[in-house]
Amino acid sequence: MKASKFSDAQKAFILKQGDDGVTVAEICRKAGISQATYFNWRKKYAGLLPDEMRRSRRWKMRMGA
Repeated sequence: MKASKFSDAQKAFILKQGDDGVTVAEICRKAGISQATYFNWRKKYAGLLPDEMRRSRRWKMRMGA
């Protein structure tokens, strides 16, 4: 699997901007990601802090998902 260009903290910051009312199009343009990527991250990491994102990802790797 390809390593992400963004750290968990960066993903959390990008998702937080959406919660703060910034439009998705503007967030994606500034971050250099597609809207599909933004919505996939939101579905996967909604409401998680960066350390919780890491914990979730490690757990999924151990479980083979």
